[in-house]
Amino acid sequence: MVNLYMNLSDAILDDIDRYLYKVISEDSGLQSLASPDETNPDLYNMGTYLLFRQFIEDSVYYKGLDYFFAFSAVNEDLVFAPKPTGHAYTWNQPIREEIVHLLQSKDTQASLPRDKWFVTRIAGADYLLKIIKSGNVYIGAGVNVSEVMGPLDLLNLGSKGKAVLVTDNNKPLQDEIFFNENKISLINKDTSSYLTGEGDKYLVTHKHSAKGNFRLVAVIPDETILEGLPYLQRVIFFITTGTGLILLAALFFIRKVILLPINRLVFAMRKAKKGLLEQRIERVPSSSEFELMDETFNSMVSEIQQLKINVYAEQLISQKAELKHLQLQINPHFFLNSLNIVYYLAQEKKYNLIQELSLSLVRYFRFMFRSQTDFVLLQDELDHTENYLKIQEFRFPGSLEYSISLQQGLEDCLIPPLMIQTFTENTIKHAINTDGTTQIHIVINSDHNEDGDRMIHIHIKDTGKGFSDDILHQLQQQLNLTNEDGEHIGTWNVRRRLLLLFGEKAHIEFSNSDGAVIDIMLPYYEKEDISDV
Repeated sequence: MVNLYMNLSDAILDDIDRYLYKVISEDSGLQSLASPDETNPDLYNMGTYLLFRQFIEDSVYYKGLDYFFAFSAVNEDLVFAPKPTGHAYTWNQPIREEIVHLLQSKDTQASLPRDKWFVTRIAGADYLLKIIKSGNVYIGAGVNVSEVMGPLDLLNLGSKGKAVLVTDNNKPLQDEIFFNENKISLINKDTSSYLTGEGDKYLVTHKHSAKGNFRLVAVIPDETILEGLPYLQRVIFFITTGTGLILLAALFFIRKVILLPINRLVFAMRKAKKGLLEQRIERVPSSSEFELMDETFNSMVSEIQQLKINVYAEQLISQKAELKHLQLQINPHFFLNSLNIVYYLAQEKKYNLIQELSLSLVRYFRFMFRSQTDFVLLQDELDHTENYLKIQEFRFPGSLEYSISLQQGLEDCLIPPLMIQTFTENTIKHAINTDGTTQIHIVINSDHNEDGDRMIHIHIKDTGKGFSDDILHQLQQQLNLTNEDGEHIGTWNVRRRLLLLFGEKAHIEFSNSDGAVIDIMLPYYEKEDISDV
């Protein structure tokens, strides 16, 4: 319970930490506190008021919080925002004065931990404080220790048991006289619990906070721990014996009534999964529910066997129609991106680049109009991809570098159109960073799979931030990532087209290695082989 509650308290403090850093990163009234107020008094007063209102409105969302504050070192001005339901809401002038004194003292500033919560006494009460310096402004939050310790009073620690917060110098924040009188040691030991005390023994268990320089300590009298032990032993014995007998009887019943019928059903389902649709479940006396399941399964397998032949021809027609539809989906997707590039170049009045870009777009769409087929030459696809990358170089001058390497002899092999360009477009969309140079490397060579068949290996790598853990997991699980805004539709199209054209012969792998990595394995086909696909 101590570990659990300390972790919950750390989670509350972590939420407040995140909020403070969020306020620092935003363009809020905090920025106005960094400049002298006489520079623009109206702007300064408006900024402090907006910051105060933001603190007041947001404070209600943070459990345990007592107040937010921000201090301008330049103006020696404090913005103090107590939580409406906190301890500091009604009478907070002493707290304000203590915080100002704390932040004005240079010796105190030098000793304040900037990355941890620390314990301090303000206006006669113990508080957990977090202070972050951002330029000439200090921003922080205060949590009353009584808010942290309140729920622990519900623990049954005995009449002499205590739950306290202890600082790193082993000083308890409550009941210090009690610990001194009973010689209870609160030294931070490596073990999670230990016995201590002079005369009466006490069990001390503790958990150090991951967010600050304090520990949560529970002190339990030894007699409280042992007083219910005999009764508990008898209860455990009867529960264990009864549970064992019940389990034996339940196991015999479950095996006869449930497990054996399920095993027969699972065995038949495995046969059906392998395509052996002639398998049927034999009629064996059982419960009416399982007899109905067996009969339903046999009927279902018979219908599947009959429908399989009829559906096969319809699937072939449907797959061809779907393949054409997927290829047509890509054109408007890139067309909108191209118009965006022209728009940005027009904004910058780069008319020569607009002429070059328009010519490149003409070549691009000439390829697109010609690519409404299932396959194109690999060299044509690479020329088209390189043309696309040149277009993007106009959009991101100095921020994009690329290289394309093709193994000699693969120029005339056939691949589905827009295969490489689609992933290159995704890289441009998600990996380009104008603060640096993003590199895209495309390497294509031939390889052989485990069956000895010749394959085309397309390796696409960039130096961006890579896939997020969530997106990478979904890609590896082959989940559909498309949404109403059309994101990830290109990736889904490529994967779907490969499945329709090659079935299980082709596959795509996604990974991270100093950037996003995409590996595509395709069967090797030339013009004379294409009729076999």
